[in-house]
Amino acid sequence: MGPHPAVAAIRLAVRRTLAELAAEAGVVPGSPVRAPRLRPATAPEAALAGATTLIGNARRHPSGLPRTPAAPGSPLVLVAVSGGADSMALATATAFEAPKLGLRVGAVTVDHGLQAGSAERARQVAERLGELGLDPVEAIGVRVGRDGGPENAARDARYAALDAAADRLGALAVLLGHTRDDQAETVLLGLARGSGSRSLAGMPAQKGRYRRPLLELDRAATRQACTAQSIPVWDDPHNTDPAYTRSRVRHEVLPVLEKHLGGGVVEALARTARLFRDDADALDQWAALAEPDLRTAEGALDVAKLTGLPPAVRRRVLRRAALRAGCPAGDLFARHLETVDLLVTGWRGQGPLHLPGGVEAVRRCGTLVFRRQGDQRA
Repeated sequence: MGPHPAVAAIRLAVRRTLAELAAEAGVVPGSPVRAPRLRPATAPEAALAGATTLIGNARRHPSGLPRTPAAPGSPLVLVAVSGGADSMALATATAFEAPKLGLRVGAVTVDHGLQAGSAERARQVAERLGELGLDPVEAIGVRVGRDGGPENAARDARYAALDAAADRLGALAVLLGHTRDDQAETVLLGLARGSGSRSLAGMPAQKGRYRRPLLELDRAATRQACTAQSIPVWDDPHNTDPAYTRSRVRHEVLPVLEKHLGGGVVEALARTARLFRDDADALDQWAALAEPDLRTAEGALDVAKLTGLPPAVRRRVLRRAALRAGCPAGDLFARHLETVDLLVTGWRGQGPLHLPGGVEAVRRCGTLVFRRQGDQRA
C-alpha cells in the first residue's frame, strides 16, 4: 500500500526541486552514499527520540521506511520551518527524499519573539525536526523592528536570519513552505496595493537561494499529509488575527470570493500569477537590454531615448536606476515610478523628487539623475 495521496503529491513536488538542486551541485542520483557511523543512543537520548528508531545506521522515517542519511560533506539543503502544517509537511518530505539524491537536509526555525512562550515553541519544533532526522537544526531568535509595519518587519527579520544561517552552514538552498493558497493571497494583496504586474506575479518558485516546492499544491494537502503521518503541527494565532492584513484576506476576502464567484478562485489567482510572471520577466529582460544604451558617460539616463521606450519598459529602467541609487526594493511602489516617469514625459521644470531610502531623482540638461539626497556631485 502506497502513501496517502497528499503525502505522495508533496514528496513528488519536493523530489523535483531536490533533483534540480542535486544536478546544479553535480551530485549523481543513485550513487552510493556511505552513512556515518552512529554511536548507540543513551537512555535519555532514546527517550527523547520518541517515534524515531534506529535500524543499524539508518533512521526510521514516519513513513515506516528506513532512511539512511547522506554522507558528511554532501551538499546541504535547509528547510525553513515554523511548526505549521505547510512547513512540517515540507520538512518531512524533504527528509524522506533528500538522502536518495545524495543531499543532506537541515532546518531553521525562527523565533520572532512576538508571543509568550515563543522561545519554548521554537525549541520544541527544533527537537521534533531532529527526531525526523534533519541535521543540523537551528532555532534562531530575532528582534522584529517596526519599519513597514509588523508583517513586513517580521518577514525582513526572518529572511535575514535565514540568509545568515544559510551562509554560515554553506547551504545550497533554503526551501520555503508557501502553497497555492499563499500565492492567491499574495496576488490579492498586490492587486489591492496597485503595485503593477510584478506584484501581481506573486511569489516565484525560485529566487536566489530560495525555493518554493509547494506552490502548485493547496494548503489542505499539507494538513492532510501531516495528519496521515501523525506529524504534530502548531497553528500560529497570528494567522487568524484580523489585525494582520494577510489574515483578513485569508479568512474574510477569499471565502467571500469563493462564495460569490464559485469555486476555483484560488487556482485562478495562482494561474494569474504565473501568467503575469511570464510577462513581467519578459519586460524586465527588455529593460535590462535597453538600459546600457540609455546611459550617458556620467551614468545618467538620456531622456530623449527614454521617451522612445514603451511605458512598461521605461518604468522598469527607472526602477532599476532607483534601486541602484539605494532605494529599498520593498518600499519602492508603482506610484513612485509614475511620478518619476513624469520627469520624462511631462516635465514642466519641476524640482527633485524624493524617493524612499534618501534617494532623489532630478532632471537636468536632458538627462535623468538618481542620487542620494544632498549629493550634488552626481
